[in-house]
Amino acid sequence: MSADPGSEGPPPGAERPDALEGPDGEGPPSGDGQAPPFRWKANAVLFVATVVSVFLTGALYVSPRLADEPWPVILRAIPTGWPFAVPLLAILLTHEFGHYIAARVHRVDASLPYFIPLPIFSPFGTMGAVIAMRGRIRSRDALLDIGASGPLAGLCVAVPVLLVGLWGSVVAPSGEHGILEGQCLLYVGLKRLVFGPIPEGYDVFLEPMAFAGWAGLFVTMLNLVAVAQLDGGHIAYALFGRRQDRYARFLHGSLFLAFGYNLVRFVGPLVIRRQWSAIPPVLLNVQVLFWLIWYLVILVIMRVGGAGHPPTEPGPLSPVRKGLAVLSLVLFVLLFMPTPMSAY
Repeated sequence: MSADPGSEGPPPGAERPDALEGPDGEGPPSGDGQAPPFRWKANAVLFVATVVSVFLTGALYVSPRLADEPWPVILRAIPTGWPFAVPLLAILLTHEFGHYIAARVHRVDASLPYFIPLPIFSPFGTMGAVIAMRGRIRSRDALLDIGASGPLAGLCVAVPVLLVGLWGSVVAPSGEHGILEGQCLLYVGLKRLVFGPIPEGYDVFLEPMAFAGWAGLFVTMLNLVAVAQLDGGHIAYALFGRRQDRYARFLHGSLFLAFGYNLVRFVGPLVIRRQWSAIPPVLLNVQVLFWLIWYLVILVIMRVGGAGHPPTEPGPLSPVRKGLAVLSLVLFVLLFMPTPMSAY
């Protein structure tokens, strides 16, 4: 991501909008002819912290009872989280360096990824990463390449990881209580490919690698929302130009509709039956609030970075890149999860 799950800053996987380029749009200006210094220490510290955080999350996923153990026991068990942590980190690194390499190819001044560790509070142990870019990406081709490279590269890892993980998962009765991961067309199709039709009352119980693959789909979906400075916003602007600013306002508003859908779906029946005590505390009901939170996060990004996307210089998008842009937007439809996670 180029500024992902950065949700407390820019969201996971969405890069900063602007890249520093010279007057000709070909590369960074260099007042004295020298390249800017290469900085990596903060990136390395944050990455190591993220590795520990993701391994910890994986260990708790592999052995849920570990959460009741004292901290010394939990710390010793951190390496056992590798079946979840290694594939998830591979997905995130591939996504981020897809952006970074594309930026370097177009001679855009981009930082190494700043990974964001978030143990305990994030189901993945991280909020993704941010790549800092300064200035403005002038070419539509460069904008498309930088925006699409991360999601497409990440998916090339996430889908095989998910397939391998599904082959190691089991189908069993769903039980009376549990957590259901979000369903999207691509995910449902892959489950059908591996398991065939799943009987009523049964569900797939994901082993850690499968959950990491699903997390890769989820993060990619968030990045492909075609709004503001998310990857999808860059891709859509490269394809549609200034019209994208109008489309983005509509799509941003539709996230509020997705929140309304979950509110009606999960809270509506309880209100109708007057089961007031069964309504979960609003602040804890993530299955209802998720898209409202994402709507507000994007609103903050738009306030900070501007409501409209930074313009590019006149010039058409090359035919091959038009195809990649359309593919990326179709992938968002295939990855969209109306309810990213729910309890039953």
